[in-house]
Amino acid sequence: MEDLKYTIYIGGTPEQVWEALVSPEGTRAIFFGSVLESTFEAGAPYAYVGPGNDGDRTVHVYGTVLTFEPHRLMSYTEHPGPSYRENHAELETRITMELEPMGASTKVTFVNDRWPEGHPSYESTQQSWPIILSNIKSYVETGKTLDLGW
Repeated sequence: MEDLKYTIYIGGTPEQVWEALVSPEGTRAIFFGSVLESTFEAGAPYAYVGPGNDGDRTVHVYGTVLTFEPHRLMSYTEHPGPSYRENHAELETRITMELEPMGASTKVTFVNDRWPEGHPSYESTQQSWPIILSNIKSYVETGKTLDLGW
């Protein structure tokens, strides 16, 4: 399966983008009500938890932090939450987000790779990442996410 790769440019500093990616307020806005729970140390677990199939504390995705360099680089394994796939533990991919300052803006390089053959969430994830990345950009630049009519 092909890696999912995106590069976007956001009108904000790496610190502002980072805050959107890890703060409860930022993640709740850009990840559809979910909060990122972790100690943010390499080897630590993380989970995006929020409203969903299992109530207010649904684990949407989870994994292990691989690299965490504030305002610059974040990488982690990712599994679908248990309520989404019975074989969730076997369905591991990797997410890497790199932030580079460009004047008063930030270049965000995003890669979702290491897809196991036949991963059942590949197509939906391919559709979701552009929406999430657009939400990050909108949130940092305007303080609001996109109104997609949902």
